[in-house]
Amino acid sequence: MLVQHILKSKASDAVVSVKPGTLVRDAAQILAEKRIGTVVISKNGDTADGILSERDIVRELAARGASCLGDKVDDYMTTKLVTCTRADSADGVLKMMTEGRFRHMPVVEDGKMIGLVTIGDAVKARLSQLSMEKEALQGMIMGH
Repeated sequence: MLVQHILKSKASDAVVSVKPGTLVRDAAQILAEKRIGTVVISKNGDTADGILSERDIVRELAARGASCLGDKVDDYMTTKLVTCTRADSADGVLKMMTEGRFRHMPVVEDGKMIGLVTIGDAVKARLSQLSMEKEALQGMIMGH
């Protein structure tokens, strides 16, 4: 299964982003309200300049306490992003996420962010693919 199929199966293709300079407290509020695990940091809403996850925030809370909530997302965001395209396979994306120990991957083409794939999306796609393969094999064995 390809990333383009994952994007089509998602309820929404919108990527939640905030501008550089946004306070961590505001980003955390967005994460909580939308029940998501990450926000993309984007100057213009079209590019992925960085990514800030709930894990990034929790790490800073543990290290510095609540004062980090008044800092800017720029201070804690990951800037060396691993991205994919619509043509990449779900298996390849899952492997990169597992090896890199991250759970969100922007989908970027021609420098423009067109979506976001989560590890849950990739696992769901893989399970769907395995289910279809199982049914096909059962059909062949049963002679259907």
